[in-house]
Amino acid sequence: MSRLDPMNSTAPHGLLAGASTLFYKEVLRFWKVSFQTIGAPVLTAVLYLLIFGHVLEDHVKVYDRVGYTAFLIPGLVMMSVLQNAFANTSSSLIQSKITGNLVFLLVTPLSPWAWFVAYVAASVVRGLAVGLGVLAVTVWFAPPGLAHPVWALVFALLGAALMGSLGLIAGLWAEKFDQMAAFQNFIVMPMTMLAGVFYSVHTLPAFWQAASHFNPFFYMIDGFRHGFFGVSDVSPWLSLTVVACSFAVVALLTLRLLKSGYKLRQ
Repeated sequence: MSRLDPMNSTAPHGLLAGASTLFYKEVLRFWKVSFQTIGAPVLTAVLYLLIFGHVLEDHVKVYDRVGYTAFLIPGLVMMSVLQNAFANTSSSLIQSKITGNLVFLLVTPLSPWAWFVAYVAASVVRGLAVGLGVLAVTVWFAPPGLAHPVWALVFALLGAALMGSLGLIAGLWAEKFDQMAAFQNFIVMPMTMLAGVFYSVHTLPAFWQAASHFNPFFYMIDGFRHGFFGVSDVSPWLSLTVVACSFAVVALLTLRLLKSGYKLRQ
């Protein structure tokens, strides 16, 4: 059999029950080692802030009346949200595949939708937990304000869901840890670092400004930053459109792979 077993479509409560159980298991998985999964990323973000903020505070001017350290904080928060949402789903799947306990999920009557909802929802929880931790610690250095909290929340949720879905694709594709590390180090990390976390794209040469606009990570970070300052490099509506469309494409691809049983049954 090459496909995941579908659940009874006439019992939506069954889907929710199955998804909620898997969601609880995934949240418990990262929460049991929260010192590593939440504490370590918060410490990393604080180190970034201390180093870049101290060195560049008096040398970089981004927006009017916004200091560089304050500008940096939303970027670090969103970077932490995205990277940890991706890490949650990707690490969970690759560990299950390598240790062999994935079979215990495959024998359950969970539908592809239940897998998708549970894994992505857990990745959103971890991403937001790390993001809130980073914000709580870094806000003491330079309170950035919160001009449009709804915008910030929308981009945080969409960005985490997008990266959680991408993490599922990476986890399905990878067969060993070094493949997963390559996916993260050569795709996720560069696209995040080149998305305007540490700078405004308006400070770049024309060619690199144009190149940045092909990076969906840029729109996630720029839209999130708009929620703090009310200003951004591009319109938040454009950012929302790009991020929402990117999430829809990645989610559909993820569901297609789950339904086909891609690298799940071998």
